[in-house]
Amino acid sequence: MSADTGEVTLHIDAGVATVVFDRPQARNAMTWGMYEQLAAINRQLSTERSVRVAVFRGAGGQAFVAGTDIEQFATFKTGEDGVNYERQIEAGIELLCQLPMPTVAVAEGWCVGGGLAIATACDFRLATPSAKFGVPIAKTLGNCLAIANVARLRAAFGHQRVKRMLMLAEFIEADEALACGFLHAVEAPETVDNAAASLTQRLSALAPVTQRVSKAALERLATHDLADAEDLIRAAYGSDDFHEGVAAFVAKRPPVWSGQ
Repeated sequence: MSADTGEVTLHIDAGVATVVFDRPQARNAMTWGMYEQLAAINRQLSTERSVRVAVFRGAGGQAFVAGTDIEQFATFKTGEDGVNYERQIEAGIELLCQLPMPTVAVAEGWCVGGGLAIATACDFRLATPSAKFGVPIAKTLGNCLAIANVARLRAAFGHQRVKRMLMLAEFIEADEALACGFLHAVEAPETVDNAAASLTQRLSALAPVTQRVSKAALERLATHDLADAEDLIRAAYGSDDFHEGVAAFVAKRPPVWSGQ
């Protein structure tokens, strides 16, 4: 594994697949290579009939995934770069949503941006009390999300909480995420592994076809009749503010927003 680029790994044991985002020195922030590895793993899992449950988690105990590595956006020049990026991310998230088996995300610490999209695409989520969920792009980059990911967040958190995440750059703490139904349970760090094992055992004992068609029905309801929103993506990624956000992050200074 490269310390700079990280990796996403897959281990299958006794019908349970464990997928690990492994870049703890960067809070498991996703590189392009890691997104490609995740897509390849999900394509493999889609044909693994022996796998009854897939568990997704971050390495290091401090983060699930703290978004996409922002330095990679320094090469973006136009709004079309943003459209292509969001298409790629959404295609990867769709692969995860379409997995035939139940999926469980285990969130310890930060679950941010693209990481929140990954966790939301899973069927169930466990978290430790330190977990924080958000998309603070109004504070950091000045970009936006693909509309399908906004729809999934709204279905999981509710309309107003998503507004708080996107427009106020607020983080939702574990207790609120549990109360609104986003989380299945909150567990102490020393018991979260046992809780994940217990949940996977419960899921493995139930009817796979019912699970498969039920999750497909819910995904269709969450993302049906989505409006075309690529004009919004072009406007955000093509803005001066987006380029300022990236430059400010790389320079480790606060961004100065112009609204242009």
